[in-house]
Amino acid sequence: MDLAFFAAEWLGKPLWMWLAFVGIVIALLTFDLGVLHKENRPIEVRESLVLSALYIGLGLAFGGWVWWYLGPEPGMNYLTGFVVEKTLALDNVFVIALIFSFFAVPAQYQHRVLFWGILGVIVLRAIMIGLGATLVAQFGWVLYIFAAFLILTGIKMLVIGDKPPQIADNPLIGFLRRRFNVTEEHDGERFFVRRPSPETGKLTWFMTPLFMALILIEIADLIFAVDSVPAIFAITTDPFIVYTSNIFAILGLRALYFALAAVIERFRYLKPALAVVLIFIGSKIFVADLLGWEKFPPALSLGVTFAILAAGVIWSLVKTRAPASSALAGEGTDAR
Repeated sequence: MDLAFFAAEWLGKPLWMWLAFVGIVIALLTFDLGVLHKENRPIEVRESLVLSALYIGLGLAFGGWVWWYLGPEPGMNYLTGFVVEKTLALDNVFVIALIFSFFAVPAQYQHRVLFWGILGVIVLRAIMIGLGATLVAQFGWVLYIFAAFLILTGIKMLVIGDKPPQIADNPLIGFLRRRFNVTEEHDGERFFVRRPSPETGKLTWFMTPLFMALILIEIADLIFAVDSVPAIFAITTDPFIVYTSNIFAILGLRALYFALAAVIERFRYLKPALAVVLIFIGSKIFVADLLGWEKFPPALSLGVTFAILAAGVIWSLVKTRAPASSALAGEGTDAR
């Protein structure tokens, strides 16, 4: 094959860069499902933390390569996008935990749902980012709509607070139960099973609660993508930076879920911090125009974003730690 084919530009970058990135993603997914989790078993917290560190390290290493090969500005934009998208992905963990709890998904089958959920996310984000890039390229004023939407979303998050979604009242669950055959119990790791129809007695296909959980997780990501896609386009309009930072942030979500689900209450102030970040990212487009800047400085954007999120994490850990008196009381009880 002619090497010129790989050097041809697609969405502003040589085709070989896109193919290399896709190859990395396929290799990671294959390694995750085919090597690490061939058997159905719960993922321990320690294993989850190790895998999460690996995925975060790979995402940062890719950002280092972007910085080295494309320059400091694309590198800082990638890192800012990666940090914001990773935090938005963490927020998604809260909803995933509620979905798994509602459908009583056994721990050993949760990783299967998350794997196929993330695979769907990769495709879904590619479509949404492609549409967003086309809109921004054709109509520059769309960025201002994205920015205003982010500001309103951040304000809404601050006002509503930590009100959890009501899974039981979700109309999609009622629709699926009315329109399709659904089993009341799980059948191992299967998404579909064949059972006698209640009406005819003939064997027919039923979807299991595991598949319903997968559908709700995909819908939840679609809702989260409405926030995350405008957020990354408010940072940079380069489709390569937008998509790669998005996907690297999402890839480690499956591993990170099992660690965060155990300590989810320790990060109760992360959501307000994320709301402030969304307001900041939306506002900086208007601030740059008011100050006559061509664009908001990427280094300043990265520094402010990281500082706000770090403050949210530290404040959460400080406010939710066990009081010293309680810890001492516990030690005394153990001693007796």
